[in-house]
Amino acid sequence: MTSLYAFSCLFFFCSLLSASSIIAKVQHHNFVIQETPVKRLCKTRNAITVNGMFPGPTLEVNDGDTLEVKVLNRARYNITIHWHGVRQMRTGWADGPEFVTQCPIRPGKSYTYRFTIQGQEGTLWWHAHSSWLRATVYGALIIHPALGSSFPFPKPDRQTALVLGEWWDANPVDVINQATRTGAAPNISDAYTINGQPGDLYNCSNKETVVVPVNSGETSLLRVINAALNQPLFFTVANHKLTVVGADASYLKPFTTKVLMLGPGQTTDVLLTADQPPKRYYMAARAYQSAQNAPFDNTTTTAILHYRNTTKTSLPITPSLPAFNDTNTVTSFSRKFKSLRNVVVPKTIDENLFFTIGLGLDNCPKNFPKNRCQGLNGTRFTASMNNVSFVLPSNFSLLQAHSNGIPGVFTTDFPAKPPVKFDYTGNNISRGLFQPVKGTKLYKLKYGTRVQIVLQDTNIVTSENHPIHLHGYDFYIVAEGFGNFNPKKDNSKFNLVDPPLRNTVAVPVNGWAVIRFVADNPGVWLMHCHLDVHIKWGLGMAFLVENGVGDLETLEAAPHDLPVC
Repeated sequence: MTSLYAFSCLFFFCSLLSASSIIAKVQHHNFVIQETPVKRLCKTRNAITVNGMFPGPTLEVNDGDTLEVKVLNRARYNITIHWHGVRQMRTGWADGPEFVTQCPIRPGKSYTYRFTIQGQEGTLWWHAHSSWLRATVYGALIIHPALGSSFPFPKPDRQTALVLGEWWDANPVDVINQATRTGAAPNISDAYTINGQPGDLYNCSNKETVVVPVNSGETSLLRVINAALNQPLFFTVANHKLTVVGADASYLKPFTTKVLMLGPGQTTDVLLTADQPPKRYYMAARAYQSAQNAPFDNTTTTAILHYRNTTKTSLPITPSLPAFNDTNTVTSFSRKFKSLRNVVVPKTIDENLFFTIGLGLDNCPKNFPKNRCQGLNGTRFTASMNNVSFVLPSNFSLLQAHSNGIPGVFTTDFPAKPPVKFDYTGNNISRGLFQPVKGTKLYKLKYGTRVQIVLQDTNIVTSENHPIHLHGYDFYIVAEGFGNFNPKKDNSKFNLVDPPLRNTVAVPVNGWAVIRFVADNPGVWLMHCHLDVHIKWGLGMAFLVENGVGDLETLEAAPHDLPVC
């Protein structure tokens, strides 16, 4: 009897192992970073790519799968790869931001990113996290439901990833390096792209315009990703309704809209039913520009929704897009976002933080010539959170320094609130508030801390819609508004029932957003504006989340092939 019981248990255990091995897979991929000739807008230049592809390869996984991606750097620049939106539970070494969780992969060297997708479904993406290399080094990361599970909506007939990007005729690394030398804003892009192609409205581009075929009556799941370097974008499809069902790999209560707005870093999943007369319809994206008097790329990228059996020579129907400064449309759109089901939002808050975000101006150093101070009125552009302009280390990554107890790399005195309280969104801000202090300041959180952050835009230099991305976490956006956040009247606006779960929040121009999360992932986690020019200027900070109790609440050991600085 005992042996039969033991055999039954062994059989049951082996069956579980067998089933789990079928359900969860380990995927192996090789990314070769290399220079590749790419022709856009009538010109050919060498672009940094993955495996010679622009955009890079789409990775498709199921929830529960493990990814092992070996990155071999054959380019001339240092590089890292960030897996945008992946929770990276206890695997912070695989997160990817340069000098935060790792030193860069030097030319000729390699590093293997190893991590597991846990409890996430939908659309994420990956991109370079060094200099401005993500202008061409990016791709989609599609997370399908775990085997045996399904979408919380009828299965679509087809799925298409649409990755919105920005293209420069010049080398993007040269563009940001020039801006860093001069202290001025970098040159704007020359085109926007959909899946790497500018589309019909640009020179030398119509032959390569992306075409998305559909059959009349069928429903497509469009996975829209804003991979643009510095520009929030509107997106629409002529004469078609879009039903939003997810964002940032979290499901939403479905709602219909004619237009999307995505900040850089954000993703949105929409259902589109081919219910119009069988013709060709433009899909189009153009800038949402909230910063007043700031130059921007005011062009429009297009792809074509092509009903099968329609002649390819017929002119596509053109959509109408909002005006570039249509904040009302953005506000109406963002306020429709609610989680699919009621969720457990932290009600009791242990750390109540208030972060101002915005631009600034550094006075010209006395030893700098005038050509190095080409910001406003002979200054240099900068940016900050809570008046601290974030400076990355160069000899160690922050996570290495934390894990190995290396002193002198960072401090843990990032302020919980701005050093000076002022009229954040007013028009008469003291010039003395324009110049932040520079520092590598982290904010320490105990494991399990329930955190609320008010993200307050400021009108220093100019106000702007800032896409704020938190690495290693999703968070609930419990409220958004305009003006200065006032807890006495704004706390009553909090949605603590079904707020959306995101990894990137578009903080309203001249406004604020409130996010909540539980610090359940130990490590060092960057929070920054996903307009890459702003993170270069210092609009970021990092949380140091301490280990909890036991292995499941402790950061894993550093991998053996972690790059050295």
